[in-house]
Amino acid sequence: MENSNNSGGLSRRRFIRNSAALAAGMTIIPNVAMGGALGRKAPSDKLNIAGVGVGGRGFAVLKAMESENIVALCDVDWKYSQKAFDHFPKAKKYWDWRKMFDELGDSIDAVVVATADHTHAIIAATAITMGKHVYVEKPLTHTVYESRLLTKLAEKYKVATQMGNQGASGEGVALTTEWLMNNEIGEVTKVEAFTDRPIWPQGLNVPKQGQWVPDTLNWDLFIGPAEMRPYNEIYTPWNFRGWWDFGTGALGDMACHILHPAFKGLDLGYPTKAQGSSTLLLTESAPTAQRVRMTFPERGKKGKLNLPEVDVHWYDGGLQPMKPDGWPAGKNMNDAGGGLLFHGTKDMLVTGCYGKDPWLLSGRVPNVPKTERRVELSHEMDWVRACKESAANRQETNSPFSEAGPFNEMVVMGVLAVRLQALNKELEWNGEKMEFTNINDDETIRTVIEDGFEIHDGHPTFNQTWTDPVNAKAFAQELIKHNYRNGWSLPPMP
Repeated sequence: MENSNNSGGLSRRRFIRNSAALAAGMTIIPNVAMGGALGRKAPSDKLNIAGVGVGGRGFAVLKAMESENIVALCDVDWKYSQKAFDHFPKAKKYWDWRKMFDELGDSIDAVVVATADHTHAIIAATAITMGKHVYVEKPLTHTVYESRLLTKLAEKYKVATQMGNQGASGEGVALTTEWLMNNEIGEVTKVEAFTDRPIWPQGLNVPKQGQWVPDTLNWDLFIGPAEMRPYNEIYTPWNFRGWWDFGTGALGDMACHILHPAFKGLDLGYPTKAQGSSTLLLTESAPTAQRVRMTFPERGKKGKLNLPEVDVHWYDGGLQPMKPDGWPAGKNMNDAGGGLLFHGTKDMLVTGCYGKDPWLLSGRVPNVPKTERRVELSHEMDWVRACKESAANRQETNSPFSEAGPFNEMVVMGVLAVRLQALNKELEWNGEKMEFTNINDDETIRTVIEDGFEIHDGHPTFNQTWTDPVNAKAFAQELIKHNYRNGWSLPPMP
C-alpha cells in the first residue's frame, strides 16, 4: 500500500515513478515539476532513504546521497554511528531495523545496508519483500544461498538494486570489458588477482574472556542470526571482517572490487571447480594469507572474444602473482589496494583495484567502439536515479543484483574453498544446485580451534587444539546456507 503525502491523493512514491517516466520521454519539463527553478527538486521528488549500519561505509554512502531525504538511521553501535547522527540530525534513530521497518513502513522508499556481512541478506531480503529499493555494501551476502535469494527476490519484486562495488560504475571496468570483447588480447585462459588486505586482524584465537558490553552497543542485535558468543571489542566495529561468523576475510571484502572486471568482461558465471590453501586455518578466524583457484567452463563467445575454460587465481595477505615476462622493472603491481591480470594469447591486460587504469603489457593503447554504459552520476546516485524510474522503463544500475548476486556467489565460493581445504582435494561445484558433487557421505573434516604456539627458553611448541571430526557434507552445507539463530529467518526463496 502506498503512502499518500499530498492533498490530491497521488502518493509520493507514485509521483516519483511517474515523474521519472515522463522525464525519460520529454524534452521540456514544466517548471512546476522542477521545483520552480532549474536544478532544484520539489520535496516530493526526493527519495526517503533509510540507512542500516551507518557508522562506517554506510555513512559514506549516505553522504553521497544527501541530496535525497535521509529519514532514518539504524545501527547497533551508537558510539560508532554518532558522526552519522550528527550529520543527519533530522533522521529518526533506531537500534533495530525491524522496529524501524514496522514504524516507518511505506514512508521509506529505499534502504542502504552497510552492516557486518552476516546481516546483509536478512535486512535486504526483508526490505525487498516490502517493496523497498536496496543498496547493499559489498560483499553482497555472507553465503551462496543468500546471494541466490537476493537475486531472485529482486527479480520478483522489480525493485532497483545496487551492490556497493563502486568500480562497477568506473571507466576502467567499461574499458576492460570493451577491450576484451574486441579480442584485443586474444583468448584468456588464466586470470590472476590479489589484494593487499587484510588490514584488520586475522588469524586470531577466540578471546578467552568476555568483556562488559558498552551501553552504546546492542550486542544481541549485532550478533543477529549468528550464534551467540560473549562480547569482546576485537569483533566490532570494523574488525568483524576477520571473523568467519560475521565477515568473509580479505577475499570476501575485496574480490567484489578486484574481480568484477573479470566476471563481467569474461562472462564467468558459476565455477565448476575450486581449491584453496592458506596459512593456519582456524575455526573462527580467517587466515592471514590465502590462495584460491576457481575453474570456469567454456562459455561460447562474447563480442569478438572466444571464451574457453579459464582458471581464476586469487592471492591475499601480502601474496602477489609472479611478475610476468616483460613486466616493467620497478613497477609496483599493487595499484590502489590490489591488481588484476588477464593472460591472453596475444597480450596481457592489467588493471588496478576497482578495475582502475587498465593497460596492456605490450604498451599498445586499443581504440575500440564504446559499447558499455557510462555512469554520469556517482555509483550511489545512479542507484537513486534507478529507484525513481518505473520497473518497466528502468535503466539498470551497473551492479544490479541480477549481476551482483551471481558474482557474489563466485566470491564466497572462494571462501568455501579455503574453509574446506582440509579435504585435500579439488572441489567440484554444481552452481545451479548450489552443492559440491564430490564430497562423500562418510568424509569428515576437522579445523583448528586454537593456535597454541608458544616459546619457552627459546624453543617453540605447537599445541594446536582441534575440533572433533564432523561430517564434511553437513559442514559444507551449513557454509552454503546458514542455520540462523532461533528467532531470525530469511524470506522464502521465490
